[in-house]
Amino acid sequence: MATVGQIIFCSMIILIVIFGAAIILLLALSFTGQLSEVMSSNVAPTANLGDDELLSCYLNAQTQPARVTDVSVTWQKTGLTGPVYLYEDGAPSLGDQDPQFKGRTQLFPDALVAGNASLLLRSVGRGDEGDYTCTISSSGGGGKVKMHLKTAAFSATTFKFTSGALTAEAPRWFPKPNVTWSDFNGNVLNGSTSFAENSVGIFRVVSTLQPVNVSETYGCRIENDLVAAVSKATVTGPGVTENTYFTFSAASSLMTSTHLSITTSVLCIYYLT
Repeated sequence: MATVGQIIFCSMIILIVIFGAAIILLLALSFTGQLSEVMSSNVAPTANLGDDELLSCYLNAQTQPARVTDVSVTWQKTGLTGPVYLYEDGAPSLGDQDPQFKGRTQLFPDALVAGNASLLLRSVGRGDEGDYTCTISSSGGGGKVKMHLKTAAFSATTFKFTSGALTAEAPRWFPKPNVTWSDFNGNVLNGSTSFAENSVGIFRVVSTLQPVNVSETYGCRIENDLVAAVSKATVTGPGVTENTYFTFSAASSLMTSTHLSITTSVLCIYYLT
């Protein structure tokens, strides 16, 4: 039987954890810009190296600017002195733009009237990874949102069926991924995987599963800490029908705090009993 002191002690611990989780949530919302009128649909995007990436930033206000000249937008990257992109007085102002981004960035003036200041970043490289801040000032409101851009290389998986073996190939992966095979029921199967690294550190992945049965479906998952390619391949006899989709990882401090709160509550209940 728990004493009054034990009950008070555990109650205080639970309250401290709950308040801590609330503080972390407020800090997270402040970091992502959700306490201001400027927001982003993705504050932790993962860009495919060599491809273009749209960094989301928009004004979340009922009153939108009436004219594009009413809007000024500044994109900045932590660690750089010059801006990534600057738009003011109805036109780009790129005289002081950081050399890393010259000729590689674009805003869309037609979208600015609707409060959309998303930035198109062309031909993403590893040096583009980092923390970005989008700041909007307009007659309809203003504020800033921060985001962290991650870079990776990922490509869809293609399959071949020859001599009773199913082979999966993916030409571009970075960081180096893991490969997991499974049957239709999700049971893990043993495959043989090889990696070939090119001069810029990007891996070509070749993985073979054998033996396999005609008319059966197999799963192949290629993944690293940032992105996963999830594929289903059905052996049809002379060929393979396949489909692949990508998933991206994202950490949540709120989920971590909630888990900590639940764990602490369970420990206190156990302690009191």
